[in-house]
Amino acid sequence: MFKILRHVGIFIITTCLLFACHASTPTQLKRPPLKVEFASFVGEYPGIIAQEKGFFKAQGVDVELIHKQYNQLEIANFSAGKYDGITSSLGSFIILSATNPDIQGVMVVDESTGADVVVAQSQIKTVADLKGKKLGANLGGFSEVFVTEMLKTANLTSDDVKLVKSEALEIPQRLKNNVIQAGHTWQPHLSEAIKLGGDILFTSKQTPGLILDLIVFRGEIIRDRPEDVRGFVRGWLEASTYWRANVQEGNAIISKALKIPSNTISLDGVNLTDLGENQKLFQSSNPNSIYKTAKIYADFFIRSGNVTRIPELKSLFNSSFLNSPS
Repeated sequence: MFKILRHVGIFIITTCLLFACHASTPTQLKRPPLKVEFASFVGEYPGIIAQEKGFFKAQGVDVELIHKQYNQLEIANFSAGKYDGITSSLGSFIILSATNPDIQGVMVVDESTGADVVVAQSQIKTVADLKGKKLGANLGGFSEVFVTEMLKTANLTSDDVKLVKSEALEIPQRLKNNVIQAGHTWQPHLSEAIKLGGDILFTSKQTPGLILDLIVFRGEIIRDRPEDVRGFVRGWLEASTYWRANVQEGNAIISKALKIPSNTISLDGVNLTDLGENQKLFQSSNPNSIYKTAKIYADFFIRSGNVTRIPELKSLFNSSFLNSPS
């Protein structure tokens, strides 16, 4: 009898241990959240809605969003492997790829169709008036290309002005203090600049297709966690659709999450690119494809000496996550 009880006891203990091991397996295999950093441009805010409305979770991916204002520092942190993904303008992405070739853009999140502006002191009425003046821009990125394209409209070059390295959030005070006479910025900093007496001189409506923002992931994340990346893309696209259909509610969600006034959040001048638009942008045969625009930036950065080499442009974009959901 004792032997039977002992065998039964061993069987029960063994069974419990097996079940305990089995139960703990999912926890042990649970993937860490995708850490994705984003900046202070309105087109990069759908991620907040996706997080708050549970769209990422519904796609089976855990996401940790990190919001920072000084994007240059965060790009360095991304390069150091602190983040899995980052939002980036196309221009900044091209620069970043020169030192980080194992990264890929997986989705265009927005196109600036008027939201990027050059705001100037009130005495400057035309682009031609900028000759000999100080112009603030984030040099070595898409900002420099944007203001260069603006100058071309008045037959000016960057040699005709004094370019002053400035972040978008610094423009209002620098205009007020006469450190610069004009500068490239966007909301919410634009409202502040106008309040301080600035006027809009030029907008991205005049440079169609030039300013695009992307979601960029490190190569190892794309290779090791493709389903998480796919879930992230789908969750983000769902949030973009939701925001376009529910503007006020979307603005309120973002206002609460970022602790910024909802009246500084506006989709005016911003196109949140949907799945169909993304698929077209990633087609190399499309005359307005992302590859064509990327080449404009690449050529500019090579000419200006910002970079000495750029990886093959085709290798920098990955359209596989834009396949229509099955």
